[in-house]
Amino acid sequence: MDTVTISRAEYEALLAAREDLADIQAYDRAVSEAGEGLPARYMDRLLDGDAPLAVFRDWRGLSQSALARTSGVNRVQIADIEAGRKTGSVATLAKLADALSVTVDDLI
Repeated sequence: MDTVTISRAEYEALLAAREDLADIQAYDRAVSEAGEGLPARYMDRLLDGDAPLAVFRDWRGLSQSALARTSGVNRVQIADIEAGRKTGSVATLAKLADALSVTVDDLI
């Protein structure tokens, strides 16, 4: 078995470089797999408890009426889901998700 002796400072620098490399690799994977990212101001709204449908609709620059036309879902249903009065059926959420180019999970 061959051994190599290095100083503590060199050893710690190697450990830090290995950690930096792992971070860079994780970032590269996230960028290549994630696709489109949600801007921070919209993510903050989700974290603050705003209705996901309203947040994603605003992010896409759509009014409730425009989303209704695009998705085929009644505007009143959209308003009710955004206000928390209704949850929307799976079929309704699928239409809305498709129109917004998000997943149904994003809207729940």
